[in-house]
Amino acid sequence: MEHLSEVLKILDGALKANASMAGNYAGLLADKLERSGAREDAVRIRERLSRAPAAMAYAQDGSRMASAVPMDADSRLETVDISYSEVQADNFHLPSAAARRFQEFVSAVTHYDRLAASGVASVNRILLHGPPGTGKTMTARRLANELKLPLATVRCDTLISSLLGQTSRNLRRVFDFAEQTPCVLLLDEFDALASARGNERDVGELQRIVIALLQNIDALPGHVVVVAATNFAQGIDAAVWRRFPYQISFSNPDPALREALWKSMLRDFAPAGLHWDELVRCSDGVSGAIIEQVCQDAIRTAVMAETPKADPAEILRRLGIAISSLRGHHLPSIEDEVRWLRAWQEEAFSQRELARLYAVSTRQISNMLRGQNAGKTEVEERRSV
Repeated sequence: MEHLSEVLKILDGALKANASMAGNYAGLLADKLERSGAREDAVRIRERLSRAPAAMAYAQDGSRMASAVPMDADSRLETVDISYSEVQADNFHLPSAAARRFQEFVSAVTHYDRLAASGVASVNRILLHGPPGTGKTMTARRLANELKLPLATVRCDTLISSLLGQTSRNLRRVFDFAEQTPCVLLLDEFDALASARGNERDVGELQRIVIALLQNIDALPGHVVVVAATNFAQGIDAAVWRRFPYQISFSNPDPALREALWKSMLRDFAPAGLHWDELVRCSDGVSGAIIEQVCQDAIRTAVMAETPKADPAEILRRLGIAISSLRGHHLPSIEDEVRWLRAWQEEAFSQRELARLYAVSTRQISNMLRGQNAGKTEVEERRSV
């Protein structure tokens, strides 16, 4: 039976006298029926929901929530942030293998009822792991966008409490919320909750958190979508890994993906005649997040200068400065930047080009490169002779 998951959750809500849960899933069912062409059935469901008390108003639209967002009892701060993602397909890029695995997961979630009827459904849980800035959070946002569900991101800063046992109770509330509310539950910085047990720095409370996490994951119905993301995969407890049948390993983009990222993020600001192959070569080892930041910085510079296109040399300059930070080089002054850029890509950064970029004379650039006091102007230099 199609949409059986939603029907069962509506029944669960009714049997538990949980009006919010029943209303949330009724709204989601109406959305799915409308997208599948059964608009009249969707309208009839929404008409029934409209007769409910005012507290149920949000449930008429499955993309909104009637359930109260969980909060920490001590601080009274919410432990989940709700967002409605708008990550479009043309702005979303993954390596080919990761993209294929992502689409497999989307298909499994979308056809969960059909797979369950054949006895081959897997729980809708996926673990994203890899270095910072490689697209894990963006992938979770895109997933929510494709499934047309809100993204519920767990806030570890408020979820983890200093009070004994409070963190486990917070976890229970979060998972209850995910069960009662159609959403994609994102456990970001997952290693903060699922760190491996048994290391020498382990304490009893950390072990209890992992145990509580495992118990809550196991108690969650299989159709609920859970995404875990971590930069520190080796620190995740082995028992937690087994709870996530879908996994995607992220890494810094390969040349083909870097070119796609540059073109996508520069958009209409990409200058004519830009040497894409040079940009791809120079950005080897750089994350997608850094490429995005470089593009945004270059576009902002173009907008402020009231020019329709980004400056190719400015793009490369921004990239070079970002790479210097990655390599642990600090560039506190313009002189340091000039010397670094010249050493990094001498052919691209001639003295004339550096002078144009920094709005100084070529003689000043020459002085900087020779290590002289670039703070002096040409007039001051002549006076000192």
